[in-house]
Amino acid sequence: MSNSLPLEQLEQQLERAIENVRQVRIVVSDFQPQGQPGLNQKLQQIVRDLGEIDKLRPSVADIQVPLDVFDYIDSGRNPQLYTKDCMEKAHSKNGEVKGKIDAYRMFKARLLVELSAVFPNEMKFYRANRVDERGNQ
Repeated sequence: MSNSLPLEQLEQQLERAIENVRQVRIVVSDFQPQGQPGLNQKLQQIVRDLGEIDKLRPSVADIQVPLDVFDYIDSGRNPQLYTKDCMEKAHSKNGEVKGKIDAYRMFKARLLVELSAVFPNEMKFYRANRVDERGNQ
């Protein structure tokens, strides 16, 4: 293997293993007795590939993968779309939360106006003694 990053090495090894499994699937789907030596060779190569992948395991053990990524793979979706989907969900949720914050600010302003009309003395006292969001009096 080259001196590239462990994750890149793992990716290359996985690609080789996947290609060998694909080739075995082709041989097995139309199996002919004369293809047995080639099949054996490919199976041995898969075993070697899995051994190489296992050797790389300690160097990538600290990498955390969200379980949702595996759900993407299992459902046949591209795992690279996971980040994009997460960002879109976060953007949507951000807009939703911003709307709620704006609604509460409008409610607060309206409540202060109404309370001032009904309880003018208490609201003067409140305004004189309150602490705003920044901690100022």
